[in-house]
Amino acid sequence: MGVRPTLVVVSGPAGAGKTTLAHELAKRIGCPAVCRDEIKEGMVHAAPRAPRDELSLKALGAFFGVVEHLLRAGVTTVAEAAFQDRLWRPGLEPLRDIADVKVVHCVVDAEVAMERRVRRWRENPVRRAHEDEPVELGEFERVTTTAPWMEVDTTDGYRPGLESVVAFVGLRGPELG
Repeated sequence: MGVRPTLVVVSGPAGAGKTTLAHELAKRIGCPAVCRDEIKEGMVHAAPRAPRDELSLKALGAFFGVVEHLLRAGVTTVAEAAFQDRLWRPGLEPLRDIADVKVVHCVVDAEVAMERRVRRWRENPVRRAHEDEPVELGEFERVTTTAPWMEVDTTDGYRPGLESVVAFVGLRGPELG
């Protein structure tokens, strides 16, 4: 049997910098990034007046469908979403049968997270498809898994740095030249 693909899960609360980190990791590793919010934002164009809950359920199914399809094809993938435990573990756990999973959990200062959320709410009209309207959020419940994980503080850059995150994932893009 060949080497299994790796699934890099980037998780954290709203405004934690997950999407930015996911795209940077995917670029460094040389693989696609699948971001739940980007899928949901794309759905807004086909269903601009759909209830948020309906879009959320459709986006959740599409997200896990795309991630599973890529992994079954042998594609190492960065998957980014909030990954709160009760909603996300049931979709994540079966993927451990087909991929090596590593979790990168983003944390951020609450004030910085709120500033980021307010800014993107104002700047991007399709953000209104999300439930993260800039109001105070409750406690974030991290996804529980026995997969290896690390925490990255995204308040001001990345702590530890991006190279440490790439080293944790254990993958580098193909050597060219």
